[in-house]
Amino acid sequence: MTTLTAPAPAPRAHLTRWLLRLHRPTLYVWAGLLLAAAVLLLLLRGPLADAAADAWRQYDSCTDWRRCTYDQNAILRYKDWYNYATLAVAAVPFLTAAWAGGAFGKELESGTAKLAWTQSSTPVRWLAVRLAVPAAAVAAGTALLVWLHHLAWAAGDDRIDTAKQWYDVWTFHTNGPTLPALALCGLAAGALTGLLSRRTLPALGLGLLLTGAVWTATQLLLPRLWPTRTSTGKAFFALPNSSWTVRTGKHAEVPYGDYHPASHYWPLQLTTTALLLAVTALLTLGCFLALRRLTGKTTA
Repeated sequence: MTTLTAPAPAPRAHLTRWLLRLHRPTLYVWAGLLLAAAVLLLLLRGPLADAAADAWRQYDSCTDWRRCTYDQNAILRYKDWYNYATLAVAAVPFLTAAWAGGAFGKELESGTAKLAWTQSSTPVRWLAVRLAVPAAAVAAGTALLVWLHHLAWAAGDDRIDTAKQWYDVWTFHTNGPTLPALALCGLAAGALTGLLSRRTLPALGLGLLLTGAVWTATQLLLPRLWPTRTSTGKAFFALPNSSWTVRTGKHAEVPYGDYHPASHYWPLQLTTTALLLAVTALLTLGCFLALRRLTGKTTA
């Protein structure tokens, strides 16, 4: 008798490999942006900061203004390129949200997602891979930019009179872990809008709007995420320049101010990061709930 053998099960789809191949152009663009930003930040940390610091030393040492000379261009050059680099790094969460919204919306709009669900892949696994792989790339790349940006900022701190303070809204986020957390939040926000709208352009725009709303809410809550200190009377006017004054007023004609000293930098960073990661978790949960509503499947 001939023994019948059951056919071998179809191999599970290599979703990660397929995802990397599908978004290869995006990977090239992301790598190019990382390289360009890294080069600029290293220049800011090195020759640009050194030239600006030397110019400020020349300026501060002037005694006769009629004969005073200093390299003003070096000061302006550092200031301009620092601002450009900071805004470019701060834009990563919004670029991530736009890409995620467009990518998820396009796959659902074109039917590519449904095709993947029939090729040995469940919807849940499809979504998990499409969130995990970009999250790893975004977190690693953004963390690198944050580290380099902090080095560039530290090179000018206390050396360049026009250097940004630690509490400057853009400098604060591009110098610490809040930015990678916000980038992950942008990824989840874009994915959620893509799953809900199932169209490319609306998902892209809605992902940007949702990330912008999270960013705005974060700025409003940030000063309140850690207890402030209060200074009154003459002490209020003697606060160090590195203090972040968040509220001023008068009590019985005595001036007062609530402020964050420089020592509050890390408590504010960590509490803000925790808040953003909690929002990211909620948005990620929303993605899986939206997928469940879309497909009615929850098995991995």
